[in-house]
Amino acid sequence: MKLLYGTTNMAKLEAMRNRLEGLDIQLVGLNEMEKEVPLVEEDGNSPLENAEKKALCYYRAFGMPVFSCDTGLYFVDLPEELQPGIHVRSPLGKVLGDEEMTEYYGNLARQYGDYKAVYRNAICFVYDSEHVYRAMAPDMESKPFFITALPHPKPAKEGFPIDRISKDLETGKYFYDLPESFVNQIAVEDGFRRFFEEISTSHHLW
Repeated sequence: MKLLYGTTNMAKLEAMRNRLEGLDIQLVGLNEMEKEVPLVEEDGNSPLENAEKKALCYYRAFGMPVFSCDTGLYFVDLPEELQPGIHVRSPLGKVLGDEEMTEYYGNLARQYGDYKAVYRNAICFVYDSEHVYRAMAPDMESKPFFITALPHPKPAKEGFPIDRISKDLETGKYFYDLPESFVNQIAVEDGFRRFFEEISTSHHLW
């Protein structure tokens, strides 16, 4: 089945293709659509609300099965007012570029020391107007990791600026020093694959 992933981020598209490899799905991104991509105001109160808004909007625009994801970033033992949640790119009320994000989150580590973080992910899949599936399950959360003050000397990878100051909890290595497959495992958990496997098994949509 040809399935639209509601993202223009090629790094995220490739990571999801790797995660869903072996399923009967041909995954395409918004950049491959011939029509103009509509803008979606991501003003929901949770990753799940934003994922649903995007998926429904793209389904109406392109008329094909589509899913969208949304992510919130959450810190352990940091003050509530510092929690970015769904505002990962706009913690200061304005959208930050990749370098600005690295600087902002690195500055928190300078102030509080290396701090533990986790991504909480949500997904909404619209097969057609009568079949809409949603999930924001614990097995979709990333593994916990540390955010540190000193950026890796390599420049930020487009679409994943926080990875430059992220370290694996077990090895203490920067994400940039770990195999790409390992980082993808951290960022895109097996819960996404199980989500589609369960839909395929239970509802026989493809």
